[in-house]
Amino acid sequence: MAERLIELKNIRKTFDGEVALGKIDLYVRRREFLTLLGPSGCGKTTMLRIIAGFEQADSGDLLFEGKRINDVPPYQRRVNTVFQKYSLFQHMNVYDNVAFGLNIKKRDKKEIQKRVPEMLELVGLAGFEKRWPESLSGGQQQRVAIARALVNDPEVLLLDEPLAALDLKMRKEMQSELKRMQQQSGITFIYVTHDQEEALTMSDTIVVMSRGEIQQIGTPVDIYNEPANSFVADFIGESNITPGVMLKDYLCRFRGYDFPCLDAGFAPNEEVEVVVRPEDIDIVPVDKGMLTCTVKNIIFMGVHYEITLEDADGMEWTVHTTDAVGVGETVGIYLDPDAIHVMKRSDEPLAAEQEEQYLADQEEDNE
Repeated sequence: MAERLIELKNIRKTFDGEVALGKIDLYVRRREFLTLLGPSGCGKTTMLRIIAGFEQADSGDLLFEGKRINDVPPYQRRVNTVFQKYSLFQHMNVYDNVAFGLNIKKRDKKEIQKRVPEMLELVGLAGFEKRWPESLSGGQQQRVAIARALVNDPEVLLLDEPLAALDLKMRKEMQSELKRMQQQSGITFIYVTHDQEEALTMSDTIVVMSRGEIQQIGTPVDIYNEPANSFVADFIGESNITPGVMLKDYLCRFRGYDFPCLDAGFAPNEEVEVVVRPEDIDIVPVDKGMLTCTVKNIIFMGVHYEITLEDADGMEWTVHTTDAVGVGETVGIYLDPDAIHVMKRSDEPLAAEQEEQYLADQEEDNE
């Protein structure tokens, strides 16, 4: 297992009495692509800024290779940061933009002439040395910014929502490119985003955050398939979430039906929350279904239909399937045991509620 490169121990940060980070414990391995994921205001950018040295924690320790660096200024830390805004020097061509940091450090001219083309090749811009920033697309400008950060040989590259300003097609292209760059360079990437697709596509490890606290740490597969609570389930992908009762190991009651499942370790008759992903629901004839529903809506999404069903108690179920049904039809739904994920009850507000509250607070602050 790769060694721990960065460790945050009991890190806490407040702004005007409001908790931005509440006693965070986290480590980042060498050569890891780790993503901090969460809604606006969850503390992910604050954590990145503390690692970079742009913010000071109120308490706790930040370690780099086991040594405390709380008081080390940003320019002495072996990290570089790429921001959402490219911040390229418009009066410099691509070559000079990438070489800027090396020139500031007064590196040998031959080293600069060797390193700059290497970095441009790494980010897919070989031959762009004499181009000017204004002639580049948004994606190309972001690649230049990444090359400028990587040319200084940082141990860690911090990326604060670097793809947010790009259009959808360019974002998707850059997701695979960033992962390729990270694997080829061997540099540790710490990436901040609110975009779940970016996190799932690129990361070795995802840290899901909410209201200044870590909700879950895991691989993309673990986070998606085994969410720790309803907040994670709701934020990562689409989910159908309903209250239930764990009758005993491998048997859960919800929506008036006893469902076999693969979960165990709960107290008998413990109140729980149940998550079912839309792609894991089978629409079947009523006589073969576990629940009976009415088709309320159907939308063609290209690769599948998104179907909204309503059960007898009024709960709406979202289903993703390649089979179309008619609005108003009565159908059954069938759930395999491995389609059901049982979680402990959580009081954590769902992501959409947190986003609404954050935006409301921002408007209030601006008045």
